[in-house]
This record gives sequence, C-alpha cells and structure tokens, in this order.
Amino acid sequence: MLKEMFEYNKQFVKDERYKEFQTDKYPSKKTAILACMDTRLTSLLPAALGLKNGDVKLIKNAGAVVSHPYGSVIHSLIISIYELGVEEVLVIGHDDCGMQNLNSEKLIKKMHEHGITDVDIARSDGATGGIEDWLVGFQNVEEAVSGSVEIIKAHPLIPKNIRIYGLIMNPETGEVRQVV
Repeated sequence: MLKEMFEYNKQFVKDERYKEFQTDKYPSKKTAILACMDTRLTSLLPAALGLKNGDVKLIKNAGAVVSHPYGSVIHSLIISIYELGVEEVLVIGHDDCGMQNLNSEKLIKKMHEHGITDVDIARSDGATGGIEDWLVGFQNVEEAVSGSVEIIKAHPLIPKNIRIYGLIMNPETGEVRQVV
C-alpha cells in the first residue's frame, strides 16, 4: 500500500494537482470540528457540510469523544482557538458508530490474540486509571456528543465566548441533526 501511495504522490506533485488545495493554516470559517474517524465520513462529512480545504480545522478520533480534559483533543482546540482564530467548535458524532457498545474485555482479548501481554496491558493502568476505564465506548451517540460538548464548554482554558455545538450525522445520507 505504501509503495502505491508514493507512486501516486510522485505523479500528483509532478502534475501540480496540489494547487487546487492550496490555502493557509488559518481556517477561513473560524471553525474547528471534532469528528469521528469513521471511514464513511472521510469525504462525506466535508461534502455534506459544503466544506473545502482550508475552511475548518478538522480533528478526528474514535467516536468524536473528548476522553481526557487535558488530552490531545483539548490541546488541538486550544491551539486552534488561540493561535489560529477559531471562534466556533462543532462536535460531530454519527449514527451506527463503532464506539457504541464497545466492550473493553473483548478488546483486551483481541490484544492477547495479537501477542500483547498482561504486563503490557497493566502498564497503561497508571496513566489511565485502568485500561477498562480508558477503552470504553458509549451506549448513546446523543449522550456521547453532549458529554464532549459539555467538557469543552466547562473547560477552564476554553474561552466562554467560543460557540460550541453538538451534531450527529447519518453516515449513509450525510443528513445532520443538532443535539440539544
């Protein structure tokens, strides 16, 4: 796969196809989006929202979840707000998310099947409060999105004038609804 990617990239650069994507580092819509990393949303999310390269700062992770108040999502949002002029944050989850009903016990079993030892798994306990607490999903996408929105809104380093919204996308149609 990597070899194919490099071959494609060489031709992409040679043909100067990058020119249609050129922009600067500042999001023109002054918006940051925290979205799920689901492959169905890769092209669908920007297309369904009318976004083009340079419009927003796009932060992606499993479930569009803020899992730690001082983790990488909040870090990225703080940089986006203070350094890149973001004034609005959208948390966008989606229906049929793989994080729904994620079972940490089953995930740990899969780790064992891939040769990860209990010693290696135990190493993560100190940093996370227990791997079972860290490798969890959610039952309800609306509640998960609302929870992430509330963490961002309540964060002491996020200015109170930043607009923060929760949305849910249908991964088949691209339809978006707001979480109240």
